[in-house]
Amino acid sequence: MPSKLFLGGFATTCALSGYVELTYGSSLLSSHGTQLTAVTPAILIGTGFWTLMHGFKVGKARTKYAELAKKDGEKEVDERFMLPNLYAQGTSKHVKAFNCVQRSHQHIFETFTSAVVSGLAGAVTFPICTSISTLVYAVGRYYLSKGYAESEGDASKRYKYPLAKYTWLGYLGNIVFGMVSCG
Repeated sequence: MPSKLFLGGFATTCALSGYVELTYGSSLLSSHGTQLTAVTPAILIGTGFWTLMHGFKVGKARTKYAELAKKDGEKEVDERFMLPNLYAQGTSKHVKAFNCVQRSHQHIFETFTSAVVSGLAGAVTFPICTSISTLVYAVGRYYLSKGYAESEGDASKRYKYPLAKYTWLGYLGNIVFGMVSCG
């Protein structure tokens, strides 16, 4: 029931904000249109830079958990943890903890491309609404990745930050505004 209520509220919010932007936004857009359209790409560029920086955390975690596994006497640690392996092999607590950090970074790429493309398309017609949905996506993505990385091997803790679930709301907003803007 809460998810239906959530999606119903989201659909209503998208429809109303799009209507208000199309109806009353023209006066705002005529004087500040270029600057408003640039907000979404600026947020996306910042999110891309953050994604790069988050990748460095994965490299540090790979070394950290491989060293911890060696200290605990695990066998073939380098073969299981080190590159070219994307994920570490095995089921130890160190493997699970590292794999959650790796997953926190890899998970970004499953939605980032379509969030960027739909956000850029949506910003053409709905610069205000799309910039808000893009910001919601970026903030939610940060907290979702942070929760995943801090879960110490328990992936169910990835939503421990309340704002993490909003990554999907922002993502869906970008998809909707991008599709409506294109057609």
